[in-house]
Amino acid sequence: PALTPRVGDHTGARPPVPLLVGDRTPTRALHLSHGRRHLTGSSRLGCVPGPLDVGKGNCHIDVRQVRFGNVGATNVFRVLGKKAGVAVFACDLLKGFIPVYLAAHYLETGNAALVAVLTAGAAIAGHTFSVFLKFRGGKGVATGGGAVLALMPPLFLIAFMVFWAVLLAGRFVSVASLTAAVSLCAGVVITDQPVPYMVFTFAGTAVIFYAHRANIGRLARRNENRVTFPWNH
Repeated sequence: PALTPRVGDHTGARPPVPLLVGDRTPTRALHLSHGRRHLTGSSRLGCVPGPLDVGKGNCHIDVRQVRFGNVGATNVFRVLGKKAGVAVFACDLLKGFIPVYLAAHYLETGNAALVAVLTAGAAIAGHTFSVFLKFRGGKGVATGGGAVLALMPPLFLIAFMVFWAVLLAGRFVSVASLTAAVSLCAGVVITDQPVPYMVFTFAGTAVIFYAHRANIGRLARRNENRVTFPWNH
């Protein structure tokens, strides 16, 4: 009777050779295609203007036309109240966390760290320069924080604590955000994170500083708005 060939046997086919960097086999091309689609999806998710829907749907208010004229969680908090502000912050955080976590842990690519960082950059860029809002948007702090939470949870926790310590001390959201971003830059260097993570952190911090240029100007003129806590009344 005929014998069934075994994998790796001289009578049968050889097992597949593992893919190497630069391999252009169909499987490799499929992985690259998945990576490109994931980046595109992350950017589109970042572009979704959730705060605009919250304001118009619940209060008939366009948050772009009130106070600081952006769709960031801080502006929503001041215009629409605590519940709407917390909801928008959570949505913006998830826009950074979900695609980056999936890229880092489930997307099959040759370089998971690089793809995860590119995914994070796409999410932040989509949020900050939304195509649905004529390339305007939020300032990228919450979305960037979600990406950091997916990539480096301990450093996210440290930056989060720095943010609240500075906010409670000075009551400036802008100062707290910028200080947390700088502390994150120090953290990735001290803990010797992978190079893609370092590049992402420093580039993201530069984008956050650019998005806060108006706040920095108001701080220099000493007319930046402070947060009012219940115990400040």
